[in-house]
Amino acid sequence: MPNYLSPGVYVEEVEAGSRPIEGVGTAVAAFVGFAEKGPLNQPTLVTNWTQFTEAFGDFQPDSYLAHAVYGYMQNGGNTAFIVRIGSGVAPEGAKPPKGTVAKGRAKEELAGPPRATLGGYRVQAVGTAAGKNISLEVTDPGGDSPPKDQFRLVVLVDGTEAEAFDNVSVAKGDTNVATRVNTVSTVIAFDEVKPGTALSHPPKGTTALVAPPQPAPESSLSPDDYVGDVAKRTGFSALETVDEVTMVAVPDLVAALEAGAIDLEAFKAVQLAVIAHCELMGNRLAILDPPPDLNPQQIKDWRVNEAGYDSKFATLYWPYPKVFDPATGTSKFVPPSGHMAGIWARNDDTRGVHKAPANEVVRGAIALQSRITKAEHDLLNPVGINCIRSFPGRGVRVWGARTLSSDPAWRYVNVRRLFNYLEESILIGTQWTVFEPNDPQLWARIRRTISAFLVNEWRKGALFGATPDDAYYVKCDDETNPSEGIDAGQVVCQIGVAPVKPAEFVIFQLSQFSGGVSLVSE
Repeated sequence: MPNYLSPGVYVEEVEAGSRPIEGVGTAVAAFVGFAEKGPLNQPTLVTNWTQFTEAFGDFQPDSYLAHAVYGYMQNGGNTAFIVRIGSGVAPEGAKPPKGTVAKGRAKEELAGPPRATLGGYRVQAVGTAAGKNISLEVTDPGGDSPPKDQFRLVVLVDGTEAEAFDNVSVAKGDTNVATRVNTVSTVIAFDEVKPGTALSHPPKGTTALVAPPQPAPESSLSPDDYVGDVAKRTGFSALETVDEVTMVAVPDLVAALEAGAIDLEAFKAVQLAVIAHCELMGNRLAILDPPPDLNPQQIKDWRVNEAGYDSKFATLYWPYPKVFDPATGTSKFVPPSGHMAGIWARNDDTRGVHKAPANEVVRGAIALQSRITKAEHDLLNPVGINCIRSFPGRGVRVWGARTLSSDPAWRYVNVRRLFNYLEESILIGTQWTVFEPNDPQLWARIRRTISAFLVNEWRKGALFGATPDDAYYVKCDDETNPSEGIDAGQVVCQIGVAPVKPAEFVIFQLSQFSGGVSLVSE
């Protein structure tokens, strides 16, 4: 308090009884995949399609990243972080077909400094000369009546004579060109005889040393390329530094599987790592893509018997939608994760995060890879496979809103995302409480702050109940904060909320009237 030493009127600013909590963003996606250019292993923010193409390039025939981002933007998303992995688009990271590397060439020719063949010998540049233009010039030997098997060898560096060797030959003895050159030359060296050739008198003329063709990198992708390292900020592990992300998709995991760069075990390993990442962060969900070209029975078997994921932080959508592909000028089936992330964002903007992101049109979807029957859907929905279906006159729509959790409390996507939103908003909006005096006055301010936030969410329809008391409770008093907790520097506030859950099964019971009297009680 200031000291008042002279008469007058004083105006002071004082803290209000509570501070407002602002809701955090819920529609920020992260995509991991291949692109033709752009920063590697660095989460890069883009807010529209033009920014993406400028930073990472356009559609690629063997990559799904661009399609996922385009589908995300097309369906209502506008903020995304892109993590480019590998050295380029999918085929550059995949194993080349057998026989394309070093086919028809000796193994030794695949690497090393510039070289040439002279009289059956292999000649290569040595030392600092390896980076210069070197030529070998063969002329007639000097002197009167020299032997016919001898010649003069001139070594040219960048067109200028650097060394010369008179009266040398390919025969054994003191005149042998390899012996003479290797003894004194600082530019070139004669190597062993090239396999399959015999020593012969070289023809007159100039021969340039050239660099041998480099082999294509015979490398393959591994789960580590996707997962990365938090300390090195690589792969999707780099997303641990980006708190804003609420959705994670890895569409080019499918591209690598189709290219043969990974197998189904590696496919599953990466998806398990994505789920673990989302569970560790606690504020985001994984949108998983199933393997391509599966029919209803196969997708159910894969989900139940092979994948077996059980997580409230993961979702799975099937089948693949068909979209137009500008890279080839035709239509192609693409993994659904990008389009689903866009629908989540659109749903959050128009209705709110508490509304299940289902019964929504998939923009850009021409058709579906598989059209399922109701009986098939009856088998897929209970195991957490969110089906995308085509309805006559209503287009292609998302027709499922479940997580991959076996816990009924976390069965629905909107419930998990609502809790993520509430937890993150309260976490950020109550940072002012740290190091405040731990007394009943602080507890009352915490109750007022959180209650004001939750009552606003109840008015939006995010919480179930006819009154605020039915929708939530906030308890922070001497019962939740005994002296032992106060001595430990802790403030405990218990919050309970009743989330709204989607009307997944709408049942209308019809009956006949008999004599104007209803046969069912209201």
